[in-house]
Amino acid sequence: MIGPGADRGVVFQSYTLYPWMTVAENVGFGLKLQGVKRQGREARVDYFLEIVGLERFAKALPKQLSGGMQQRVAIARALAAQPKILLMDEPFGALDVQTKETMQEFLLDLWQRTRTSILMITHDVEEAVFLAQRIYVLTSHPGRVKREIQVDFPSRRDYSLKRTSSFQEVKEEILALLREQKGIPLSNAAPAS
Repeated sequence: MIGPGADRGVVFQSYTLYPWMTVAENVGFGLKLQGVKRQGREARVDYFLEIVGLERFAKALPKQLSGGMQQRVAIARALAAQPKILLMDEPFGALDVQTKETMQEFLLDLWQRTRTSILMITHDVEEAVFLAQRIYVLTSHPGRVKREIQVDFPSRRDYSLKRTSSFQEVKEEILALLREQKGIPLSNAAPAS
Protein backbone atom coordinates (compact mmCIF):
# COMPACT_ATOMS: atom_id res chain seq x y z
CA MET A 1 0.00 0.00 0.00
CA ILE A 2 1.85 3.02 -1.30
CA GLY A 3 0.03 6.26 -2.00
CA PRO A 4 -3.58 7.23 -1.32
CA GLY A 5 -6.32 4.63 -1.40
CA ALA A 6 -9.99 4.21 -0.58
CA ASP A 7 -9.06 1.72 2.16
CA ARG A 8 -7.66 4.59 4.26
CA GLY A 9 -9.52 7.63 5.54
CA VAL A 10 -7.53 10.63 6.77
CA VAL A 11 -8.45 13.40 9.21
CA PHE A 12 -5.97 16.23 9.70
CA GLN A 13 -5.54 18.79 12.49
CA SER A 14 -6.86 21.59 10.29
CA TYR A 15 -10.41 21.29 9.05
CA THR A 16 -9.79 20.30 5.45
CA LEU A 17 -13.33 21.01 4.27
CA TYR A 18 -14.26 22.64 0.98
CA PRO A 19 -15.65 26.05 2.03
CA TRP A 20 -17.95 26.37 -1.02
CA MET A 21 -19.62 22.99 -0.37
CA THR A 22 -22.35 22.31 2.16
CA VAL A 23 -21.77 19.87 4.99
CA ALA A 24 -23.60 17.13 3.05
CA GLU A 25 -21.60 17.84 -0.12
CA ASN A 26 -18.34 17.67 1.85
CA VAL A 27 -19.30 14.33 3.39
CA GLY A 28 -20.36 12.95 0.01
CA PHE A 29 -17.38 14.23 -1.95
CA GLY A 30 -15.26 11.06 -1.72
CA LEU A 31 -18.27 8.91 -2.52
CA LYS A 32 -18.88 10.95 -5.66
CA LEU A 33 -15.25 10.40 -6.71
CA GLN A 34 -15.73 6.67 -6.10
CA GLY A 35 -18.68 6.69 -8.50
CA VAL A 36 -21.35 5.94 -5.89
CA LYS A 37 -24.73 6.75 -7.44
CA ARG A 38 -26.65 9.73 -6.09
CA GLN A 39 -29.29 7.77 -4.15
CA GLY A 40 -26.72 5.54 -2.44
CA ARG A 41 -24.49 8.52 -1.78
CA GLU A 42 -27.30 10.51 -0.15
CA ALA A 43 -28.27 7.56 2.06
CA ARG A 44 -24.68 7.12 3.24
CA VAL A 45 -24.22 10.87 3.82
CA ASP A 46 -27.43 10.95 5.90
CA TYR A 47 -26.26 7.93 7.91
CA PHE A 48 -22.86 9.40 8.76
CA LEU A 49 -24.26 12.85 9.50
CA GLU A 50 -26.57 11.15 12.01
CA ILE A 51 -23.62 9.24 13.51
CA VAL A 52 -21.67 12.47 14.07
CA GLY A 53 -24.79 14.31 15.24
CA LEU A 54 -24.90 16.90 12.45
CA GLU A 55 -27.95 15.89 10.43
CA ARG A 56 -29.55 19.30 11.17
CA PHE A 57 -26.56 21.04 9.54
CA ALA A 58 -26.53 19.16 6.21
CA LYS A 59 -27.17 22.36 4.22
CA ALA A 60 -24.83 24.59 6.24
CA LEU A 61 -21.48 25.80 4.95
CA PRO A 62 -18.34 25.03 6.98
CA LYS A 63 -17.93 28.69 8.03
CA GLN A 64 -21.27 28.41 9.84
CA LEU A 65 -19.96 25.63 12.12
CA SER A 66 -17.77 25.62 15.21
CA GLY A 67 -14.32 24.02 15.09
CA GLY A 68 -15.53 20.83 16.75
CA MET A 69 -18.44 20.57 14.32
CA GLN A 70 -16.13 21.07 11.34
CA GLN A 71 -13.90 18.28 12.61
CA ARG A 72 -16.91 15.99 12.96
CA VAL A 73 -17.76 16.73 9.31
CA ALA A 74 -14.19 15.79 8.34
CA ILE A 75 -14.52 12.53 10.31
CA ALA A 76 -17.90 11.77 8.71
CA ARG A 77 -16.40 12.39 5.25
CA ALA A 78 -13.53 10.01 5.98
CA LEU A 79 -15.86 7.32 7.38
CA ALA A 80 -18.44 7.61 4.59
CA ALA A 81 -15.95 6.01 2.20
CA GLN A 82 -15.92 3.01 4.60
CA PRO A 83 -12.15 2.77 4.98
CA LYS A 84 -10.50 -0.19 6.71
CA ILE A 85 -8.51 2.26 8.83
CA LEU A 86 -8.97 5.88 9.85
CA LEU A 87 -5.71 7.83 10.12
CA MET A 88 -5.88 10.88 12.38
CA ASP A 89 -3.08 13.43 12.68
CA GLU A 90 -3.54 15.58 15.82
CA PRO A 91 -7.27 15.88 14.99
CA PHE A 92 -8.15 17.77 18.18
CA GLY A 93 -4.98 19.85 18.52
CA ALA A 94 -6.59 23.11 17.37
CA LEU A 95 -9.60 22.82 19.68
CA ASP A 96 -10.16 24.44 23.08
CA VAL A 97 -9.95 22.13 26.11
CA GLN A 98 -13.71 21.64 26.58
CA THR A 99 -14.35 20.94 22.90
CA LYS A 100 -11.33 18.63 22.81
CA GLU A 101 -12.68 16.55 25.69
CA THR A 102 -16.11 16.38 24.04
CA MET A 103 -14.49 15.25 20.79
CA GLN A 104 -12.48 12.57 22.62
CA GLU A 105 -15.70 11.14 24.06
CA PHE A 106 -17.29 11.44 20.63
CA LEU A 107 -14.40 9.50 19.06
CA LEU A 108 -14.73 6.67 21.61
CA ASP A 109 -18.47 6.47 20.94
CA LEU A 110 -17.86 6.56 17.18
CA TRP A 111 -15.40 3.70 17.45
CA GLN A 112 -17.91 1.69 19.48
CA ARG A 113 -20.55 2.24 16.78
CA THR A 114 -18.46 1.70 13.63
CA ARG A 115 -15.58 -0.53 14.84
CA THR A 116 -13.33 1.15 12.26
CA SER A 117 -9.67 0.79 13.21
CA ILE A 118 -8.19 4.17 14.13
CA LEU A 119 -4.51 5.14 14.12
CA MET A 120 -4.10 8.50 15.82
CA ILE A 121 -1.01 10.63 16.19
CA THR A 122 -1.03 12.88 19.24
CA HIS A 123 1.47 14.65 21.46
CA ASP A 124 -1.10 14.82 24.26
CA VAL A 125 -0.16 11.95 26.58
CA GLU A 126 -3.41 12.11 28.54
CA GLU A 127 -5.41 11.99 25.30
CA ALA A 128 -3.42 8.96 24.13
CA VAL A 129 -3.99 7.07 27.38
CA PHE A 130 -7.69 7.94 27.43
CA LEU A 131 -8.40 6.92 23.82
CA ALA A 132 -5.98 4.12 23.01
CA GLN A 133 -5.96 0.38 23.33
CA ARG A 134 -2.30 0.39 22.35
CA ILE A 135 0.24 3.24 22.44
CA TYR A 136 3.51 3.41 20.54
CA VAL A 137 6.04 5.81 22.03
CA LEU A 138 8.39 6.90 19.26
CA THR A 139 11.98 8.08 19.39
CA SER A 140 12.90 11.33 17.72
CA HIS A 141 15.39 11.47 14.88
CA PRO A 142 14.93 8.86 13.58
CA GLY A 143 11.34 8.08 14.51
CA ARG A 144 11.35 4.48 15.67
CA VAL A 145 9.17 2.60 18.12
CA LYS A 146 10.76 2.94 21.55
CA ARG A 147 8.03 1.05 23.40
CA GLU A 148 4.62 -0.44 22.80
CA ILE A 149 2.26 -0.03 25.74
CA GLN A 150 -0.97 -2.01 26.04
CA VAL A 151 -3.74 0.06 27.61
CA ASP A 152 -5.92 -2.41 29.51
CA PHE A 153 -8.89 -0.21 30.35
CA PRO A 154 -12.45 -1.16 29.40
CA SER A 155 -13.41 -0.07 25.88
CA ARG A 156 -16.32 1.96 27.29
CA ARG A 157 -14.68 4.84 29.11
CA ASP A 158 -15.65 8.14 30.67
CA TYR A 159 -13.69 10.96 32.22
CA SER A 160 -13.73 9.44 35.71
CA LEU A 161 -11.06 7.06 34.35
CA LYS A 162 -8.57 9.95 34.33
CA ARG A 163 -8.75 10.19 38.12
CA THR A 164 -7.81 6.56 38.74
CA SER A 165 -4.37 5.47 39.90
CA SER A 166 -4.07 2.97 37.03
CA PHE A 167 -4.62 5.77 34.49
CA GLN A 168 -2.00 7.92 36.21
CA GLU A 169 0.48 5.02 36.24
CA VAL A 170 0.23 4.54 32.47
CA LYS A 171 0.50 8.29 31.93
CA GLU A 172 3.60 8.49 34.16
CA GLU A 173 5.21 5.54 32.37
CA ILE A 174 4.88 7.36 29.04
CA LEU A 175 6.04 10.69 30.46
CA ALA A 176 9.11 8.97 31.94
CA LEU A 177 9.95 7.50 28.52
CA LEU A 178 9.62 10.94 26.93
CA ARG A 179 11.74 12.64 29.62
CA GLU A 180 14.38 9.94 29.29
CA GLN A 181 14.47 10.51 25.54
CA LYS A 182 15.07 14.24 26.01
CA GLY A 183 17.83 13.56 28.54
CA ILE A 184 15.91 14.98 31.51
CA PRO A 185 16.96 13.20 34.68
CA LEU A 186 13.93 11.51 36.18
CA SER A 187 14.80 12.61 39.70
CA ASN A 188 14.65 16.31 38.67
CA ALA A 189 11.57 16.02 36.52
CA ALA A 190 8.55 18.01 37.59
CA PRO A 191 5.53 15.94 38.57
CA ALA A 192 2.85 15.55 35.92
CA SER A 193 -0.30 17.56 36.45
